[in-house]
Parts: sequence; structure tokens; C-alpha cells
Amino acid sequence: MTVAAENKIRYFEAEPSLGEYPVKAATRIFQGVFVGDDAAGAARALVAGDLFHGIADREADNSLGLVGAINVKVRRSGFVKFAIASLAITDKGKDVYASDDNTLTLTAGSNTRIGYVDRWISTGWGIIKFEANDGVEAVLTDSSGGTPADTIAVIGATYDQAEVANAVASLAAKINYLIQKQGA
Repeated sequence: MTVAAENKIRYFEAEPSLGEYPVKAATRIFQGVFVGDDAAGAARALVAGDLFHGIADREADNSLGLVGAINVKVRRSGFVKFAIASLAITDKGKDVYASDDNTLTLTAGSNTRIGYVDRWISTGWGIIKFEANDGVEAVLTDSSGGTPADTIAVIGATYDQAEVANAVASLAAKINYLIQKQGA
């Protein structure tokens, strides 16, 4: 992980959908980092598992203030060029997760889903379609170990665990996608 220690200038595509959130007490949020909710309703630099508010449009320094003394302005949705370790051309369409305010991964785990790979640029770099999920509370955690697909294969009378795990993973991915769209 590489937690941000400074403002980050990001390359965005399309017009931003902006939002504003009260900043947690004694907190500094750098420009260009992922912003999450501290579970008490205040914005902070994202920590794995937070609800995702968006990407900070500018720095919000509430280091000396009480909760809500200032707000952070965020881009709630759009496309952003970002590094993801080992991102490959075959990863188009895969879900993208933030493990902290400045690190993206394709691994769900306890990380926060922020969007998906829209397109590959080069090894380790892609355009990510991101969308705030701060209104979504019912996202499913898929622990099936299966590989999601757009088609659910037939589960025959003599099925194996992989068939069931893949079907469950496919359903969870599609349900989460629909929930994310509804909550946006």
C-alpha cells in the first residue's frame, strides 16, 4: 500500500458529477485521493471497507477543525487514469477495489469497490470507470471463490463445487452491479 502524503493530480475524462461531504475532525484529505465515509457520517481519506464517496476534487484540510468544520468536494463518478499493479489487457470489465486512499487492486477481500476497468492502457495502467456507492448499504460479499461470468452455466445432476461457486460468484457480481447502479 502507498497511502498518499500529498495532492495527486489525476487525468479524468468526461464532466464530473460533484458532491460535497463534511470532513472528519483532525483530518486532511489530499486532492486526487479516494474519499470514504468513517461510518459516523464524516468524510476521510478512504480506508478499506469504507463506503466510497468519490475522488477528492481539491484538498480539504480540517487538521485543526471539528467534524464538519469544512467540506470536501468530490467527483462522484467518471473515468480516471490510474495504476493497478499487474493490470493486463484481459482485465477489461473487471471490478476495481481501493485498499486505501491511493491504491487500487482487482482483489475484493475487505477492500472498497469503486468501479471497473473500462480499458487497458499499458501493463499496470488503465482507465477506471468509478462511481460513488455511498448510498448503497446492501452490497453482497462474495466468498464463494468462484469466477464471475455473464452467463451462468448449467449445473447438472453430477455437478462439482466449482460449478456452484462460479454460478454464485456470477449472481453476486450482477446483483452488486445492479445495486451500485441503483445507488448512484
